[in-house]
Order: sequence, then structure tokens, then C-alpha cells
Amino acid sequence: MAIPIRIAVLLSGNGTTLQNLYDLGQVGQLAARIVLVISNNADAFGLQRANTMGVPGLHISRKEAGSLEEFSRRIFAACRDAQVDLVCLCGFMQLVQVPDEFLGRVMNIHPALIPAFCGKGFYGHHVHEAVLAYGAKVTGCTVHFADNQYDHGPIILQRTAPVLEDDTPETLAARVFAEECTAYPEAIRLFAEKRLKIEGRRVHILP
Repeated sequence: MAIPIRIAVLLSGNGTTLQNLYDLGQVGQLAARIVLVISNNADAFGLQRANTMGVPGLHISRKEAGSLEEFSRRIFAACRDAQVDLVCLCGFMQLVQVPDEFLGRVMNIHPALIPAFCGKGFYGHHVHEAVLAYGAKVTGCTVHFADNQYDHGPIILQRTAPVLEDDTPETLAARVFAEECTAYPEAIRLFAEKRLKIEGRRVHILP
């Protein structure tokens, strides 16, 4: 089996995606090891999950950092110190500036089909409420490389989910999250296998 890549997870809340990635790694279904968890929220349950997993958890406050530049510097300095191969944004509700050395090494997952229902303010239940209000028939999730804009970097892969007549934001969120639990690990596997090639806005999946 290939040597697992080293992953840092950035989160702001419950850490359900963190748990999914960790569980897959534990049973040998993902050649990745989570070596660092960072949250901008000191009370995030995701940090408690990290503690239970025996993974170092770090709180980096956006307010205490004072500026976006310093906030980003602190985050990526910690990732650098942990010798991280890939940074995974898993419900991280803050914009970060990605240093040049980390471009193509930071992934995000968004609970809609970018470029629809994305950008500033479109996160969590707000996304699913907007999908329902618009009357969309199909939604899904998008894994993409992060750049310095919300939900903007080149798309790696997408998975779809139907919008049902009797959906609520909660039922739709659950259906989309089920797709996320497949999409994010698959994108990480492709990265670990060095099968992702970025050309402009396109990400080519190599054989």
C-alpha cells in the first residue's frame, strides 16, 4: 500500500467530514493520515473529535490575528510545521489566502454544484434553502482546489443529488452530505495518486 499522504483539516463546526475521512483512513480505504486539525472556532466540536482521534488540534482566531494576511500566515505556518501534503477545508467558514507553495494543495468541498449557489454567504443551510427557494430539480456537491476567492478555484469533481418535492433544508442537506462522503475521499485519492493536473480552470484526471 502507498505511503499515506499527510492531511491537515480546517473546520469551523461539528467536524462530520473530518470524521468521515478519519474513519476511511482507519479501515484502509483512504491512503491519507490526518496529522493536524485547525479551527477558527475554539468551541468547535470538530476539535473535540480531533482530541478523541489523538490528532493535534489547534485554535487560530481570526480576530486575534488581526488581519486576513496574518490569519492565513498562522494557519499555513502550522501546516508547514506539520509537513502537510494536502490541506482540506471541511466546513471552514473563513476565507484564507493560499500561499504560492500551497496552490494546488488546498481542497474545499461545497454543498452545491458550482457555479450555482456558491460564493460569500452561501454555506451550510443557507445553500440548501437557496436551492429549494429557486426551485432547482438537481443539486449536489463540488470538490475544488481553493484559491483566494470563495468557492472559485478549479473543479476536481462533482456529484449530483435530486431535489424532491417534499424536501426541507435538513432532508436535502442529508442527501447532499451522503454524496460529499464519496466525493471528497475520491478527490483525495486522486491527489494522493498524483492523477490531478491543473491547466487554467480545468483539472484533468490522469489515467
